[in-house]
Amino acid sequence: MPVLSPPAVAPRRQPWIRSAAFDGLWILGPPFLALAAVAALPTTARTTTQMPVWAWVALVVLVDVAHVYSTLFRTYFDWARRQRFRTLLWTVPLGCYAAGVALYGLGGALWFWRVLAYAAVFHFVRQQYGFLRLYARHEPAPPLARHLDTVLIYAATLYPLLWWHLAPGRHFNWFVPGDFVQADWPAGRQLLTGLYLALLTAYAIKELWLWRRSSVVNWPRNLLLLGTAASWYVGIVLFNGDLTFTLLNVVAHGIPYLALVWAASEPAPTTAPAARAWWHGRYGVALFLGVLAGLALLEEGLWDGLVWREHAGVFGWFQQLPTVSDAWGLTLLVPLLALPQATHYVLDGFIWKRGS
Repeated sequence: MPVLSPPAVAPRRQPWIRSAAFDGLWILGPPFLALAAVAALPTTARTTTQMPVWAWVALVVLVDVAHVYSTLFRTYFDWARRQRFRTLLWTVPLGCYAAGVALYGLGGALWFWRVLAYAAVFHFVRQQYGFLRLYARHEPAPPLARHLDTVLIYAATLYPLLWWHLAPGRHFNWFVPGDFVQADWPAGRQLLTGLYLALLTAYAIKELWLWRRSSVVNWPRNLLLLGTAASWYVGIVLFNGDLTFTLLNVVAHGIPYLALVWAASEPAPTTAPAARAWWHGRYGVALFLGVLAGLALLEEGLWDGLVWREHAGVFGWFQQLPTVSDAWGLTLLVPLLALPQATHYVLDGFIWKRGS
């Protein structure tokens, strides 16, 4: 029976999440588009400590902060998941806020932001692993090859991060200056680089062996690994600039996450219009992005008016709010304003598991 004969047809089907065009543009393409943008920047812009206000609004507010709120469309705005995760959706924010207040009150601002930064790092790293698993599903590869893929996707993110920890002060930080623990150790950086190059070489040999064995290349998986490795290396190791780091870090993470949320919530073509979610109407994409942008601007306006006071030209209306500067007020306020981020990091560990 030709249909059941081993695997001449199935392995040749590329494991797109939605389609080659959608995945290529919105999930696999953003790291390469960001790299092209960095290449087009003036030399000084790649290494500056200054972030232009327009870039901060476009990248930090409208991509990074906005992607945090896209979790709402996978949880609180989704009736079925709201019922399924009912307990989780209330205990996680309450637990995160209580933990944040305790951490800020006992450890101070630096330890609060440090713990939040490492939680964000874990979230960023795990997202790339999640995409790897999606793009390797149904792939008839030996276990050793799959293990090597896993090791490399982690190395593609952890090598630059560890290199950063072992480097002198950089022109960028994750949230606030000093949130990462750093120690200048050149020998450690050289050792990490050698191990990383060995892994890249082993992966290339493995891919050549798989191609000779099956005459098939898993393009989504390879593009994911290439984009991850290139964007993280260029943004953290190769260049030392705030704009470069933010551009590569935010675009390569935030836009694919938004695309995944949209693709995962899109109804089947046979779904009756009345049964579709309210953001999947005629102007669904505009409504989806508009809600996210509005919530992101509101949050950053509150941050700027109540705490930072750094972007009065962008958030003029919020400058009428009183600045909170006393220790007790900040202990209660900062974890509250950071609650969408913290909740996003924690919930993300549950809402994408198989079967959810």
